[in-house]
Amino acid sequence: MWAWTLWMLPLLCRFGLADLPAKPENISCVFYYTKNFTCTWSPEKEANSISYTVRRTLCYVRENDTCNSTSKAGSSCSFYSSLTPPDIYIIQVEAKNAYGIIKSDITYWDLTTITKIEPPKISSVKPVLGLKQMVQIKWTQPVLAPKSSTLNYTLRFRAVNSTHWMEVNFTRSGKNEEEAYNLTGLQAFTEYVVALQCVVHKSRFWSGWSQEKMGVTVEEAPHGLDLWRVLRSDKVDGKRPVQLLLKKAKGAPVLEKVLGYKIQYFPENNSNLRETMNTTNQQPELYLGNQTYWVHVRSYNSLGESPEATLRIPAIDEKLFHCIEAMHTCLTQDQLVVEWQSSALEVDTWMVEWVPDVDSKPSAISWESVSHARNWTIQQVPSEGPETKVENIGVRTVTITWKEIPKRHRNGFINNYTIFYQAEDGKEFSKTVNSSILQYDLESLTRKTSYTVQVMASTSAGGINGTGINFKTLSISVFEIFLVTSLVGGGLLILIILTVVYGIKKPNKLKHLCWPDVPNPAESSIATWCGDDFKGKLNLKEFDDSVNREDGILKPCYSPNDFIDKLVVNFENFLEVVSAENPGKGCENILGGEKNEYVASPNRPYCPTVSTEIPPRGPQCLSSGMLEGTCPETRERLLPPTQGCGPDHLCEEGAPNPYLKNSVTTREFLVSEKLPEQIHREV
Repeated sequence: MWAWTLWMLPLLCRFGLADLPAKPENISCVFYYTKNFTCTWSPEKEANSISYTVRRTLCYVRENDTCNSTSKAGSSCSFYSSLTPPDIYIIQVEAKNAYGIIKSDITYWDLTTITKIEPPKISSVKPVLGLKQMVQIKWTQPVLAPKSSTLNYTLRFRAVNSTHWMEVNFTRSGKNEEEAYNLTGLQAFTEYVVALQCVVHKSRFWSGWSQEKMGVTVEEAPHGLDLWRVLRSDKVDGKRPVQLLLKKAKGAPVLEKVLGYKIQYFPENNSNLRETMNTTNQQPELYLGNQTYWVHVRSYNSLGESPEATLRIPAIDEKLFHCIEAMHTCLTQDQLVVEWQSSALEVDTWMVEWVPDVDSKPSAISWESVSHARNWTIQQVPSEGPETKVENIGVRTVTITWKEIPKRHRNGFINNYTIFYQAEDGKEFSKTVNSSILQYDLESLTRKTSYTVQVMASTSAGGINGTGINFKTLSISVFEIFLVTSLVGGGLLILIILTVVYGIKKPNKLKHLCWPDVPNPAESSIATWCGDDFKGKLNLKEFDDSVNREDGILKPCYSPNDFIDKLVVNFENFLEVVSAENPGKGCENILGGEKNEYVASPNRPYCPTVSTEIPPRGPQCLSSGMLEGTCPETRERLLPPTQGCGPDHLCEEGAPNPYLKNSVTTREFLVSEKLPEQIHREV
């Protein structure tokens, strides 16, 4: 029994301890200067929910604070209170779950050794006037770097057409905000890429690399020439043609400018027959005699001339010296290696010629000089870069395609392609793919931004860039246009459907909403408002019996401002009231007494004017003071244009004019023969 208990006790203890959180280990802290104090630990992930408490204690004064985190947030925690070196802190991490607490070992951290700062910002990379093979790099030290602290720098640089970085280290006191460094030992007239990083003295955490910056060294006189020839068997005018092959010497700057070549040649046995020619052609032809010749060539630019290159052209009948016994080639790591054997120990310089394997007419011969060796590997960079195109431009993506470099321009085997792309006033990025890939999709670009892109083809000897092209990402994609159009179209379709459904369910309301009712003036009830009182407000003037019945007219009269509007609203009802009191006199001039002329409206049939007598009326007649000053428009409104005129009623009485049913624009107009002064005196 006791033996079984002793055997089970360790197992039970093991199961009990398994429920506790794992002990935090591998604690590491970094002081991001003036930003935060961050600590990390392991394990990074826990299966169960665990809360962490990081306790930080200042070593000398024993002040402490804490930072809390959980296993879901990760195994790190940051303090954001301000700190200043050279303080030393004690860090301990506690892990807690439902079964208990586990504490880490106590660790000590000196802020001086764990301070990390921002990278410096390079302002310029420029050559210094009068100093060759050098550029001066200027930069601004990090804003958040400790004041008056010594900073250690690492400067890395490479030629643009190279992938190999070189580094130099130096120290600055950190007292100056702007610093400079002269980078020497460079090639003339070559473009370089540089970048900087720094670290506070005694700290073990370096900053990140700064943004890369490019600069070009100053131009110099040409470094030199490599010279070779192609002998031809045919003759021109009794002379043999010899083609010279000129190119830059090994180690010459890639961007070296050559304006031309000075060539001198003469027979070996008579230097007095020296001839000179200037040319810009790298493959000029000379026409020589049958004897041996010497050729001297110099290249030149605006800064001077290169050292002289010399070549001996053998005589046409001279026997060639054969010293190569065997030769073979092999392909090693995508490089063509040529090896040969020779018994002539005194020969130490060889010339290798090769022609690209192309299915076309014979290409130009490529060549290279080899000294103090009996093997050779093609290490020339391509003579031209790939032709690049941009396709499928989107909001954040674009496809870069390029063509394979022709064989005659490869100068070896292409190992890879590098795509360089840079936003306007932004950082340059690069992507490298193998030689079998001829397109690449750039992603995570910025919307509506201009970019420059170029592709570099590289061999084992180096690379060369193709022509740079520009493109601009779209502000809105086709999918977004389709989405917006679909939403707008769908909304309009839903609105139309709802409108149709509403119209089917409630057609009267929809009709009233779209085509509201317009009031008909002919159906107005203004006449019923006034009745006899309305007519009592009018005082008809007595008619003059002596006036000729055929020439009777209305006298001018005046009326209130609203009188015309009231008559216009329902003039037909007013005529019915007057006709009811004077039956059989619908065609008589109810206001006669003055000589007037009727002017027939062109919109109604002609009716002869007839003057009639109307006996004086009582209070219900129109007021003379009101009518005498009425303007011609008012008078013609008072006349019933729809009634017949004349004793035989040429126009049918009571027949309504369709134009006057809802309008007052068609009527008879009265023109008074009296002058305005006479009308005024009568009033």
